[in-house]
Amino acid sequence: MRAVIDTGVLVSALIRRQGTTGDVLRALRDGRFTAIYSTDILVEIIDVLGRPTFRQKYHIEPDDITAIINLLRLRGEVVTPQRKITACRDAKDDKFLEAALAGEAECIVSGDANLLTLTPFENIPILRPAEFLARL
Repeated sequence: MRAVIDTGVLVSALIRRQGTTGDVLRALRDGRFTAIYSTDILVEIIDVLGRPTFRQKYHIEPDDITAIINLLRLRGEVVTPQRKITACRDAKDDKFLEAALAGEAECIVSGDANLLTLTPFENIPILRPAEFLARL
């Protein structure tokens, strides 16, 4: 399965490794799906995880950030969106829709209400982590 994973899901997986989002990350590590991502998505992941207050609060180390980026590169496919999307209430989330279209993703995995309200987006379902895991 080809899936775009929202930054919030990946961040949550690092914080709550035993929860549903942690299971999504384990499924990626196990090669059960291909993560579709763009440079914009990688930049956001690095930005969010690299914030000093966030790193201190959740004990995120530079090695954790490197590991998740390396995992995406190993088990994922980078895409370069050619089409600009302006469909989401939060314009920062349009990058996930753009990557999904560019990478012919079978779904987007998110807990973000701004994305979930769009499901399906151009025939691409937007699934909560538990729904995604049930389909794997």
